[in-house]
Amino acid sequence: MNTPQAVPEIAELSAPPSWRTVDFISDLHLQAAEPATFEAWRHYLESTPADAVFILGDLFEVWVGDDAVGEDLASAAAGFDARCVQAMGEAAGRLALFFMHGNRDFLVGQELMDLCNTTLLHDPTVLEFPPNSGLRWLLSHGDALCLDDTDYMEFRRQVRSPEWQRAFLAKPPAERQDIARALRRQSEARKQSGASYADVDSGAARQWLRAAKAPTLIHGHTHKPALHDLGEGLSRVVLSDWDLAAPVPRADVLRLGAGGLQRIALC
Repeated sequence: MNTPQAVPEIAELSAPPSWRTVDFISDLHLQAAEPATFEAWRHYLESTPADAVFILGDLFEVWVGDDAVGEDLASAAAGFDARCVQAMGEAAGRLALFFMHGNRDFLVGQELMDLCNTTLLHDPTVLEFPPNSGLRWLLSHGDALCLDDTDYMEFRRQVRSPEWQRAFLAKPPAERQDIARALRRQSEARKQSGASYADVDSGAARQWLRAAKAPTLIHGHTHKPALHDLGEGLSRVVLSDWDLAAPVPRADVLRLGAGGLQRIALC
């Protein structure tokens, strides 16, 4: 049994009176090598009826710093990062757009958020929705709750420290990309080996929910979409990852409106 963990600071967000529907997505792992997933995401942002979209981490397969997108935007031929910025900026012109760090894109900074007119969310955050209803939903990427993956938890503590991030971002962009590619190769090798991945710890999830005074946790990270009954009137809802190039394509949205939560398959 895991030792109880300290509950992190929990931010609060109250939906404005104009919101009627909100969407949650995560784990798109956008990259230039997967154009079908990018196009599905871009079309979704253009067409969703939601008043707000919450991206709960791992929007990008990798992000090595906002200065990389600055170079892309300044180039004569806009590349993949610039197209992502454009899609987010256009969406933010007609709906509220929120982004939460994942384990792949924790180096997204305020520079990118400003370019996209997107709000950076603290992990975890409680959303009160519908407006003035008193209903509370706890939002997280989910990786901080996978306590049994001790190697990852130690890695997470290291790379989320301000000291590590300052040192990493001081390296030239090309060197950062090389490091990121090496980490992705390690991750892919682990997948191919058949190694199992730790799921969210139920006791820690209940601890977070009680501290947040919220009955439901919505998170991504594990790529195992499901509804889990945690007992005591508590539950967690897991978002789908997106992969339009998979043998069975995946691109699900979790939509919250007057009728409650609904999963919507986009493909």
